[in-house]
Amino acid sequence: MELKDYLRVFRAHWLGMVLITAGVIAIAFGWTLVQPKVYTADATAIVQANTDSADLGLTSLGDNVASRRVKTYVDLGSSRTVAEQVIEELGIDQSPESLVASVSVSNPLDTTSLRVTANAPNPEQARDIAEAWVRGMSDAVNTLETGDAETPGAVFLSPVDSARLPSSPSSPNVRLALAIGGLIGLALAIGYGLLRYTLDRRLRSVESVERETGVAVVGTVPEEKSFTADNRLIPFDGGNSASSSNAHLFAIAEAMRELRTNIQFMDVDNPPRVIVVTSPLPGDGKSTTASNLAITLASSGQNVVLLDGDLRRPMVSTIFGLPKGAGLSDVLAGRAELAHVAHRTGKNGRLLVVGAGMIPPNPSEVLGSTRMKELLATISREAVVIIDAPPLVPVTDAAVLAHSADGAVVVATVGRTTYEVLGKALGNLERAGARALGIVLNRVPRRGSGAAYYGYQYQGDYYQAESEPQPRKAGPSDTPGPRRTQRSA
Repeated sequence: MELKDYLRVFRAHWLGMVLITAGVIAIAFGWTLVQPKVYTADATAIVQANTDSADLGLTSLGDNVASRRVKTYVDLGSSRTVAEQVIEELGIDQSPESLVASVSVSNPLDTTSLRVTANAPNPEQARDIAEAWVRGMSDAVNTLETGDAETPGAVFLSPVDSARLPSSPSSPNVRLALAIGGLIGLALAIGYGLLRYTLDRRLRSVESVERETGVAVVGTVPEEKSFTADNRLIPFDGGNSASSSNAHLFAIAEAMRELRTNIQFMDVDNPPRVIVVTSPLPGDGKSTTASNLAITLASSGQNVVLLDGDLRRPMVSTIFGLPKGAGLSDVLAGRAELAHVAHRTGKNGRLLVVGAGMIPPNPSEVLGSTRMKELLATISREAVVIIDAPPLVPVTDAAVLAHSADGAVVVATVGRTTYEVLGKALGNLERAGARALGIVLNRVPRRGSGAAYYGYQYQGDYYQAESEPQPRKAGPSDTPGPRRTQRSA
């Protein structure tokens, strides 16, 4: 993975990763609270040669003897004899074995000193054990050298530094526990993010969609939370109005203009005239996309006919606020003429909207009929035809329509549609002998982790500022911005 992939993982799953790290740190802190406190005290003694003894005449020789004996006395410090003496002296209710386990004796490098480190549940006991342990070792050394605990021998143990009362517990080490918890939490968080990134099969970026499907992404439509079932259209001037009331729709209008341009440049000499707009599953926004695309095409001066080809759950009439009545199915059944059921909308009158009409019992057969093919051929000679078709996965209507059209635009939802579902939808088109003109990624977030994939992260503030009433010199230009290079589907 490249650096940008790791950044993408963090942007997509940063909240979960932060919560995991914080959770592990909290667990580490909680662990320190339930652990028994241990206090540590140190006492120091030095192994010395008794220069007054007749057995040693020279001081240097005595020092050499002391250096050789110090290693033996380290082992003596872990003996049961010393522990029993300390227990008797301090009256500790503890077995010699457990007391030995709580005391350690060490010899600093290149010295003849012995350091006793005692651990206890309270500061006073730790100090007392350390000092008593030095006295016990001194008696044990005397006993070893002379046979009498009170009589020093040629080499004896002399206390040097008494134990200090510890001011804070040595265990648990809160800082160390939090640091280790932070490192473990960070490792788990990174693993979680990478696992989610690997297993997450929802659409996230243009590059991954094109890589997985081999079909070009011809448009990305940002999320617009102000859309409702009855109000989801851009202005009929294609979003070029300078009115502040429509400024919040600028991003949608710009995305539609980009989609319009990409479709027109698919084949400069023979651009598609009959376009099916569909989606893998219901709820992906195909009807809204088809309607706004039709408005954008009409605003550029083209004659456009929008057909509601969803004869199962028609939405176009509701979106445009048209009265219920005869529509496409009635024209195909010979019960009405196209001119009688088409509704002219928009200021320039170049957009005709045809509702679904009466719902037939066999939508697939009606849409795949010869009469439908002839109707599309007739209309396409005078206008661009946009067909709002049912989803591809549940039913075959859209694939049947796309076979009779120049191709289909598939609308998928970012963060909702999976690659498997999208692949199945494209496979249905391919099996029907239809062409996928491209994929439109819908509901792209303007803010947050997903916004950076599509360039809406920093534009969100601009769109929000545009929606506030303020003096403006002019409306946005109808000239499309930088376009993606169109690849063959």
